[in-house]
Amino acid sequence: MPEKKKDLAKGHTAFWNDPEKRSMIYQIIMLVFLVICGVYIVSNTLHNLDSRGIKTGFDFLWSEAGFGINQSLIEYDESHSYGHTFFVGLLNTILVASIGIIIATVLGFIIGVARLSNNWLIAKISAVYIETFRNIPLLLQIFFWYFAVLRPLPRPKQSIELFDVFFLNNRGLSIPSPNLAEGFGWVLLAFALSLFVVLGVTRWAKNRQDTTGKSFPIVSISLVIMLGLPALTYFIVGSPIDWDVPALRGFNYRGGITVIPEFLALLLALSVYTAAFIAEIVRSGILSINKGQSEASFALGLSRPKMLKLVIIPQAMRVIIPPLTSQYLNLVKNSSLATAIGYPDLVSVFAGTTLNQTGQAIEVIAMTMAVYLTLSLLISLFMNWYNKRIALVER
Repeated sequence: MPEKKKDLAKGHTAFWNDPEKRSMIYQIIMLVFLVICGVYIVSNTLHNLDSRGIKTGFDFLWSEAGFGINQSLIEYDESHSYGHTFFVGLLNTILVASIGIIIATVLGFIIGVARLSNNWLIAKISAVYIETFRNIPLLLQIFFWYFAVLRPLPRPKQSIELFDVFFLNNRGLSIPSPNLAEGFGWVLLAFALSLFVVLGVTRWAKNRQDTTGKSFPIVSISLVIMLGLPALTYFIVGSPIDWDVPALRGFNYRGGITVIPEFLALLLALSVYTAAFIAEIVRSGILSINKGQSEASFALGLSRPKMLKLVIIPQAMRVIIPPLTSQYLNLVKNSSLATAIGYPDLVSVFAGTTLNQTGQAIEVIAMTMAVYLTLSLLISLFMNWYNKRIALVER
């Protein structure tokens, strides 16, 4: 009988004493509050816009832009629409961010490993690099590369030449551009085939090492296959590429590809700045590995480069990847500082010029925010997938 009374009492008070149910009620109340706030903000904004005679909507994206952009990866001129400027700025942002991530990663890994070098000079130079560039604001570094390094370069007529095909001046870097001729499709097919061959060789080498313990120079062999097969095909089909070499005509170089100084300054600043943080992440990841791993590797007769490549770095990557993801996200978002030197990224072209001309602030800013959110989520998804792939699986 007493047990029955306890059960009844417990059933009567269980709803309020259950932490899960209480937390659910609190979450529902908070959700309702946020929805009410959101509805109020949206209705108030629409009312204010209507009272001032400001139109809302995305119809402006089909209107003629009427302004030029000094770098575009797709066809563009003043007659194109504002929607076209969005894609021009988006591609320019992706271009500088993707190349910056690659350069910063390579440079950061080299400097991070170099700081742990037994050579006193190399270790100190790496330490000075890290402490210098990560403690100077990124915006100042962008100004340094643009105003102190690239702008003082000579004029086109006094360009710095390299092999008579590369020309560097205050208008940018002029390089040859390829003109693809008939038969180049075979070269692309050969390159695709080389990727499949490399994948097969990699799997074979891994199975061979798991079975026999013998390593295989997969990196060098893969490079030979990926470069050699397309190159051989290129010469067999009759060199189906013509190079358009820049030539000085009037006051500037014509032909080829011109990399504008704004792009170079932004790329250098982002890469050098982010590489300093990546170097510290790599250093901390390596130091997190037990010293016994290194001693065991040396006892087995492994050289220091092989020890780093085969033993230390693979284990350290599990520590390096999470903070490395944050640096990639920071680099993408920091590319918005391009507007300070006039590089036509998404913020400068779309959230800047387009917004000023159309007055559609809410729509333009919302689209710009959505782009950076999407890019960040895609990077996070890829890095999380890679992190899970290399994670240790407990038995």
